[in-house]
Amino acid sequence: MSGNLAVPLIIGIAPSAAERRQLAQLLGGTEAFLIVASVEQAREFLDAAVPRAAAEAPVGQEGERPRPPDLSVDSDRRVLRWLDREVELTRLEHDFLHRLLDAPGQVLTYERLHLEVWGNQHLGRGSDIHSVVRRVRRKLAEVQAAATIHAVRGVGFRLTAA
Repeated sequence: MSGNLAVPLIIGIAPSAAERRQLAQLLGGTEAFLIVASVEQAREFLDAAVPRAAAEAPVGQEGERPRPPDLSVDSDRRVLRWLDREVELTRLEHDFLHRLLDAPGQVLTYERLHLEVWGNQHLGRGSDIHSVVRRVRRKLAEVQAAATIHAVRGVGFRLTAA
C-alpha cells in the first residue's frame, strides 16, 4: 500500500467570520475540514492540493477522439495549420491554442490558462479568455479544422475533435 491514504475532506464555504465560526463548531467532530470564505478560495485550495495528473485527467465521452492528428501550431511562424491550410495567430491566440493542443481532451482551468498565457492570476471576469476563444474558434472554422473548443462552465476549456 502506498503512503497516500485517502482522507475524507469536507470543504465549507461561509462568507462571514461569524458563519465560519458556526460552521467550525458544527464540523468539530469531523476528521478533516476546511472552511473558506468563497468558492474561489476553495478552488485555489483544490488546485494546489490535487496532484497535477489527477486534476488534468482527460474529461470526455468514451470513444471521443481528443484531438485531430493533423491539427498543429507552428510556433516559429505563429500559425495554425490544418492539413494544407494555414492561418496566422496573434501571440495570445498562439499561446492559448498551444496550451490546449499540449493537453488534448483535458480541461484547462481559467486559472491555469491565465497563468500560462497571460502570465497573471485569473481575476474572475473571464472576458479576456472568452475573446481569445472566440477568435481561435473563428480561425479553426476558417481552416475548416475538425476541432472544437468546449467551454466547461465555471471551470475552463478543452480542445477535442469535432
